[in-house]
Amino acid sequence: MKKILVTGGLGYIGSHTVVELQESGYEVVIIDNLSNTTIEVLDKITSITGIKPEFEQIDLKNKKDVHQFFKKHTVDGVIHFAASKAVGESVEQPLMYYENNITTLTYVLQEMNAANVCNFIFSSSCTVYGQADELPITENAPTKPAESPYGATKKMGEIIIEDTSNVTDLRAISLRYFNPIGAHKTAKIGELPLGVPQNLIPYVVQTAAGIRECLSIFGNDYDTPDGTAVRDYIHVVDLAKAHIAALKRLLNNENKASCEFFNIGTGTGSSVLEVVKAFESSTGKNVNYKIVNRRAGDITSAYADTLLANRELGWKTELTLEDALKSAWKWQESL
Repeated sequence: MKKILVTGGLGYIGSHTVVELQESGYEVVIIDNLSNTTIEVLDKITSITGIKPEFEQIDLKNKKDVHQFFKKHTVDGVIHFAASKAVGESVEQPLMYYENNITTLTYVLQEMNAANVCNFIFSSSCTVYGQADELPITENAPTKPAESPYGATKKMGEIIIEDTSNVTDLRAISLRYFNPIGAHKTAKIGELPLGVPQNLIPYVVQTAAGIRECLSIFGNDYDTPDGTAVRDYIHVVDLAKAHIAALKRLLNNENKASCEFFNIGTGTGSSVLEVVKAFESSTGKNVNYKIVNRRAGDITSAYADTLLANRELGWKTELTLEDALKSAWKWQESL
């Protein structure tokens, strides 16, 4: 049984990926500092899979603790989620994002190299493309100057990984996510930001539930059919399964380069207003919203060309926008 380290494994995407890993027969050890999640998620994962993953509460900014972890544990691969991830917050607190997202990545790669752990999957982002010249976005699209410090950390992260793979045995896959939404079908795990949500769907469901008074839609003057920004919203379970496909590719030595990049999305763009309307129609719940000024760091439109991931990873999405929105509401109700 292969043992996989999942950093940030109690977070939103991390927890869903841990479930898929365990259900695919992998042994899992989680590192999380609980900065944007709670320890209760560990019990929720266990209740879904029947297997309690190993857990180490470590802040990856502490180099000594990262070193001690790799002395204690032998792993066959690493899936690296641990990072701060809100565009708006990164604009307001750039130094926090550079420290948390870049320093931690560097420490993990250093210790992997020292321990001869070669297989690495990086949680990257479509933000590396900035506002792409052509849609849908392929992996050949140029990466552009980042629109936010968050985007800059993902772009820098890919460069650090590629530079490392050129001079070590590191074999890496960067998965460039579009916009993950939804929750596990059991409604035991889902997206639960601590404090005010920074992402659309948690704010939508909290507004529908009466926790938030009103959803702010940032801008209705974009060059899109209804004026609101367009994104590619992918069900988090489909996204989690992409990590399993990428891991198998590395473990089976099927990668075609030491560093590979794949877009992970649905291939369909939906505007913010379309998502709100789809939520209302699929759940029967109303969402109180207002239009406000654009948010710094946001782009107009982004959706994926997923043909490369479909072909090379043998992966494709199976769940719809409506599936994701219903699951997000079911998760909110369970809370």
